[in-house]
Amino acid sequence: MSTSTSLPEADASNVIKDVLASGASTDGHRSALAEWTVTALLLLFGTTTLVQAFVIPTGSMEDSLLIGDHLLVDKLAYAPGGSISKYILPYSDIKRGDIIVFRWPTDIKFTFVKRVIGIPGDRIRIENRKVYRNGKEIEEPYKYHKDDYFDSYRDNFPSEPNTSVEAGAKTMLANHTKNNEIVVPDNAYFALGDNRDRSLDSRYWGFVPRENIIGKPLIIYWSYDAPTHRLQSSTPTAEHVMDLGKNFFSKTRWSRTFRLIKGYPSKD
Repeated sequence: MSTSTSLPEADASNVIKDVLASGASTDGHRSALAEWTVTALLLLFGTTTLVQAFVIPTGSMEDSLLIGDHLLVDKLAYAPGGSISKYILPYSDIKRGDIIVFRWPTDIKFTFVKRVIGIPGDRIRIENRKVYRNGKEIEEPYKYHKDDYFDSYRDNFPSEPNTSVEAGAKTMLANHTKNNEIVVPDNAYFALGDNRDRSLDSRYWGFVPRENIIGKPLIIYWSYDAPTHRLQSSTPTAEHVMDLGKNFFSKTRWSRTFRLIKGYPSKD
């Protein structure tokens, strides 16, 4: 089962200028004032307090995010607004369909990237690989099924696990299942990978606590075709450095450079 661990790279300040030069906006729903405010803050501070760089080492979010995508994460997006700043900064609630970056509840040393499927109060079930939220099948154009075989737990959920699951998943199944649906509690979120057959997600480790959420991916500033084992270390391996020197231009996915990352707004 592939994870969607994304490990922090070097300080993001060295790539902020490139992002600002691209003229990219973070979210079509944010006001122009909010966009200029964020830009000004990045210019003034340019630190990981506001944005952070991550790399995607596994394929659990394919084909939305690919192995080797290097991202900037907007850490302001879900920050709590103050009495004045909430009117000018781009704070927003976490919404269904958002792609989020968060500390893995099982071990917060690891950082995951998933898509929000359920927010507090939502009732979630998966039946024959189709996701139902509050009794209605949801539209998921981003979802992929790449395995031919059917899995009784993964594809019909909630059900009796047929594999080892983390303590958080056991608690979720025991305490938050009602009428064969998972009911998302307060201050928690149910998240799945887009590569639905090969994602270690809420089905296997439980809910994402609100306090674990770091932010939302903003932009792909660079994408490089490299295997998972080269991207799972916080420092580049000699093998990876040599590969970069030899294949930088041919293996860089230029069409993904400065691509904005957006969620899929739910219609319910």
